[in-house]
Amino acid sequence: MAEEGGGMRLAVTEIERLLNYTFRDPSLLEEALTHSSYAGHRSYERLEFVGDAVLGLAITSFFYLSDPTLEPRFLTELRIANVSTEKLARVAVRHRLYRFLRRSSRICRDLDQLVSKFTDLAMMEPEEDIVQMTYGGTTLEAPKVLADIVESIAAAVYFDCDSDLQLFWTVFRGILEPIITPEMMKEHPVMTLYKLCQKHRKIVDISSCFDGSSNTAKVVVDGEVMGIRFSKQKNLARLHAARDALQRLSALQAADREEADAGAEAGVGAKQKLNELCNKKHWMNPTYRIEQEQGPDHCKTFICSVQVKTEDKTFVICGDLKPKVRVAENSAAFKMLTEVLGDAIIPSST
Repeated sequence: MAEEGGGMRLAVTEIERLLNYTFRDPSLLEEALTHSSYAGHRSYERLEFVGDAVLGLAITSFFYLSDPTLEPRFLTELRIANVSTEKLARVAVRHRLYRFLRRSSRICRDLDQLVSKFTDLAMMEPEEDIVQMTYGGTTLEAPKVLADIVESIAAAVYFDCDSDLQLFWTVFRGILEPIITPEMMKEHPVMTLYKLCQKHRKIVDISSCFDGSSNTAKVVVDGEVMGIRFSKQKNLARLHAARDALQRLSALQAADREEADAGAEAGVGAKQKLNELCNKKHWMNPTYRIEQEQGPDHCKTFICSVQVKTEDKTFVICGDLKPKVRVAENSAAFKMLTEVLGDAIIPSST
């Protein structure tokens, strides 16, 4: 813990080395490293308030310029996630910033223990998984004081460089990496969920509510609940609910692909086989009709029927819902062959 005199001067020197930046007004940094429990000195609370806003703006600008195709809702998700307590606390852990904080050892005894426990858990997170882990991380909630230190130092840099946002980002960005990089845009669970549903033309809704003690996040896709999570932090509840929804959607898609592959394999050439059967039996050629269309013009699905007339009977059956008329007709033909005309396909013994 940084103390008066030499201890604080050493802390300022270490932070300047970390940032590769020399403060014109070191008192800003001293304030940023002072907890409210440290009597007789101004605490970091005002700087922390400004730092939260400055980091939000700088990070939003960073992602905006990194990918011009990002929609506003994605920019919002990235900003929220990357100025979260979970994310910034790991920045503090990575650079061991808590050791520089001036605080009352008597008053902050419990806080010290909580920070130590969280630090031990966070340090166990695999380095190669750091991007994914920092969107959720350990089961232990990150102590807010760790994020406060990062935000306070950010505000100190911002004011010291005359509120020049570009210069601020040049100075401060280094201590955020690799916690915050353009590559993490591909890993953000909420963004991934939105893009996946957009790709497959599904409607997704993520709602949150607070009951006084915990936040509840619910993910609904096409009217079906896909994920529900609870957390004291709204952002974490949303992230974990989105992860659950992604896992469930992935499992459903895998099942759909298996079913589609099996159906496609079974129905390949069904129309041709039905035509051959009718010709062999001297029946009229099968006739097909679209019985039902669903969905918007750019994403229609179809149910087709097929009619077969024998010497004395007329058979009609509908196939399954399919994305193309040709495939829907094949489905109907396959059902006609397997469910209706099975006996007619078996060669006569005479």
